[in-house]
Amino acid sequence: MKMMIFFIVGLIVHVVFFLSIFDIYFTSPLVHGMTPQRVPLAPPAKRLVLFVADGLRADSLFKPDDNGTGRAPYLRSVIEESGTWGVSHTRVPTESRPGHVALIAGFYEDVSAVAKGWKENPVEFDSVFNESRHTWCWGSPDILPMFAKGATGDHVYTYTYPPEREDFASTDASRLDTWVFDEVKDFLNVAKSNETLLNMLHEEQNVFFLHLLGIDTNGHAHRPMSKEYIENIGLVDSGVAEFVSVMDDFYGHDGKTAYIFTSDHGMTNWGSHGAGHPSETLTPLVAWGAGVQTAQREGSHKYDDNYLKEWGLETSMRVDVNQADIAPLMSSLIGVPFPVNSVGVLPLNYLNNSQHFKAESIYANAIQILEQFRVKMAQKKETTISFLFTLYQPLTDSKQMDFMRNARNLIQKGQFDEAIRYCEDLIVQAMEGLSYYHTYDRLFLGSSVVLGFIGWTSYVVLFILKTHASLRKPPTNMHMVTERSLGQMFLCIGLLVALFLMVQSSPWTYYIYCLLPVPVWFSVMREFETLASLVRSVPSLPLSKCFGYFLLVTFGIELLVVSFFYRAMLTLGLVVLALWPLVSGLYTKAKFRSLSWMLSCLFLAVFPLLPVVGREPDVNYVICAGVLTLFNSSSYLWSSWRCSPLIRRDRQLFICQMMQVVLCAYILTSTHSSLQLKQGLPLFNQLVSWLTLVSSFLIPLLSSTRLFHRLLSILMSLVCVYLLLSTGYEALFPPVLSWLMFAWINIEQETMNTQGSSNRTELSSTDFAENIDITKIRQLRLDDIRRSYYFVFFIIIAFFGCGNIASINSFDPASVYCFLTVFNPFIMGGLLMWKVLIPFVIVMCTFESIQVSTQLSSRSLFLVVLVISDLMALHFFFLVKDHGSWLDIGTSISHYVIVMSMTIFLMLLSVMTHILTSKRILIGRKRKMHFR
Repeated sequence: MKMMIFFIVGLIVHVVFFLSIFDIYFTSPLVHGMTPQRVPLAPPAKRLVLFVADGLRADSLFKPDDNGTGRAPYLRSVIEESGTWGVSHTRVPTESRPGHVALIAGFYEDVSAVAKGWKENPVEFDSVFNESRHTWCWGSPDILPMFAKGATGDHVYTYTYPPEREDFASTDASRLDTWVFDEVKDFLNVAKSNETLLNMLHEEQNVFFLHLLGIDTNGHAHRPMSKEYIENIGLVDSGVAEFVSVMDDFYGHDGKTAYIFTSDHGMTNWGSHGAGHPSETLTPLVAWGAGVQTAQREGSHKYDDNYLKEWGLETSMRVDVNQADIAPLMSSLIGVPFPVNSVGVLPLNYLNNSQHFKAESIYANAIQILEQFRVKMAQKKETTISFLFTLYQPLTDSKQMDFMRNARNLIQKGQFDEAIRYCEDLIVQAMEGLSYYHTYDRLFLGSSVVLGFIGWTSYVVLFILKTHASLRKPPTNMHMVTERSLGQMFLCIGLLVALFLMVQSSPWTYYIYCLLPVPVWFSVMREFETLASLVRSVPSLPLSKCFGYFLLVTFGIELLVVSFFYRAMLTLGLVVLALWPLVSGLYTKAKFRSLSWMLSCLFLAVFPLLPVVGREPDVNYVICAGVLTLFNSSSYLWSSWRCSPLIRRDRQLFICQMMQVVLCAYILTSTHSSLQLKQGLPLFNQLVSWLTLVSSFLIPLLSSTRLFHRLLSILMSLVCVYLLLSTGYEALFPPVLSWLMFAWINIEQETMNTQGSSNRTELSSTDFAENIDITKIRQLRLDDIRRSYYFVFFIIIAFFGCGNIASINSFDPASVYCFLTVFNPFIMGGLLMWKVLIPFVIVMCTFESIQVSTQLSSRSLFLVVLVISDLMALHFFFLVKDHGSWLDIGTSISHYVIVMSMTIFLMLLSVMTHILTSKRILIGRKRKMHFR
């Protein structure tokens, strides 16, 4: 019962540690209660048209074809003659929703949107659409509704096509864009005969939003270098040209329409996005029409890259912006208030207006950002004890007033250039101040979590020593008095912490993070006797051996941490592991099994050296993987038949599973061929794929409970699903990993033989269904630290062997085409996640088998694994730094989240295993008493 409580408490503690990283680093930056700011002068445009070509890379639009002709002749002519252009720099994650939020609302979405889905608003925010008089939107049902939902009033109108049209197997995904252009033209034609609508369209401050998804869909399906992707760019270009002509005719060529053409994100060469590669973060921006600066010759704006020459635009002035800067640009052009949550800075070089207008615009922009700073400062001041509150010195109340007064005086005196520079300085200070107050509690919360983390890890180590190192001591009266005093002291500490948080009106989550270390460290201090006993027993320990294990484990943990950043380190680790039988002397006693271990390690070591992204699909690898799986299965069945013939039911089950492997390999090749011919996903293939996925959870339960029989059945069921989710060499990964796992089980048995274990059992007779004899369960040894480390190492190999789970764009969306081709982020994401977890499950099943075969309680080994994974997570927590780039911070945090997720999963498994093991031990004990 005590062990069960320990695992449940450990699970709760790790969930808290897991969630803490989001509260510390990913809280919403939005504040409310600001006064909207608008430019007091008349705007240059009455209406604005925003084109967003989803998934369009900057180089794909700007770079000429091999023959020197532009891919988008109309937009090229705008760049060279009548508009201003540049590169819009996006932020990670380069996904559609955060990209559109940055474009239209002017701020960078917080990560809570990931948990709630791209289609909902996790927090309410202001946008250009919300501030407009009317906004009409056409495009994807995944993007448009979120801006209509967030708008106040009923002035944002959306027109979307059915979700079923977003099909990656479509014969022509560009029809999504054709639909948008056709619908807009029909809308304007209908308006001519609808007086109410016509009057609305002729009002000022209107916005037209055309979301063009065809390029993104073609990029996912055919890659950005494909003919389909390039032709879709041409279609969009001609559609934009035609729509501009229609708009000019509709409004009588009044010259009061501004146009902005851009993209939400780019795309990698292999057709994915989400990370921070330049092909994903560099998007095009072209603006023209009313109030926009006409084409300028290249002047003082120089860039370090070589893009101007590569794109043939050396003579055209390029003006780069951050993606959030486009929102204030749109607001300034049509005279609506800047979105109150915007952190974008108005790019003045895009404006064709007087210096007075530019000064007033940048002043309104500065005050709008300063308003956010004021609200943020007020909120933080209210929740902090006055003598502990530290002001952001560059923007105290008096300095804010001086900034505003001086800027206004400069504008009134007509010193517009100086006023512009002054306001830009104010914006920089306000942005830094926003960041200062947004991260105000980060050190405090981080320190509390680290303190709890260290305390928990220390307690687990002491728990292992107390349980498995014969350091238990009967409690004495002095010990009980000391424990009572200790409890009173920590109770007082907890009350003081709670009082401190209450006075500061802290959120309830702060109570959890700050109070958690109190009981954890109380539990550590209670084990003082255990620590004292350990110190007294040091002279009797094999110090050299213990120190050697300490160095090896330290090096091993560092190797695992570095492997998260450099996958090649996993290859180094596997090469070192391959030498283990030679170093330990096992090779001389079990040559065949040692050779199998060494070869499987070396073959698996190849995978971390292969590219995880950018590979072209090749079904030949999938066929080879199926053949390899059949060979491994046939070899085992033949060797098993020689030792002890399989019963008829098992033999039939294995034959059926081998036939299923052949069927899945055929389904994948058939689907790949059908999609290449643009014939869509065959219904039969889709049905077989889903049935295979469902049956993979059930079929292994029908197999024998003998160790190798059950493992082989699990392997073939999982490989069938993995084949359907593969597009290239990664299909070979599970068979090779399984070879190593079977070799690991065998060589661990040889290790037990070498150590002269009297309770060892033959692998061929090991049965998962047997009840556990408690007398055969042994205590932990130093060698079990090695087993635990191997397990953690193989888990990391399973995660990073042929993909980077920390990076969204490491996985090809084509992997799920056997199951569905219509865009559905949750089902597709779930299938890709299961693909990642399949190698993990293979390693988990192997580790459970090793625990059974080595007669060691599963919870004992899990405790050692827990310490190793916690040390890794703590390492990643320390690697997260505030001063790094968003990409660096996000990478370290994602690694922390991966390790914590793995640990929580292991804790859940520990609880379930403990329940099952306790039941089997209890039955075994009762049977033993019965025979007595």
